[in-house]
Amino acid sequence: MPMTEKIRILMVKCGNISEAELARRLNTSPQNFNKKMKRDNFSESDLREIAEALNCDFEASFRLRDTGELV
Repeated sequence: MPMTEKIRILMVKCGNISEAELARRLNTSPQNFNKKMKRDNFSESDLREIAEALNCDFEASFRLRDTGELV
């Protein structure tokens, strides 16, 4: 699932927040945030800021396929 889709789901689950409202919470313009959403291009730092703005946690990890170990 693309990250943009996950963010949209979170926006709904966190009170039906609009892109414009989330952009304001991130101290960016709605236009710039919309462009990022269209490109689906977020750094880990961006995702952590979005999580904070939506009052949730962001977790990134790798799982080894042969052992299932999280790294």
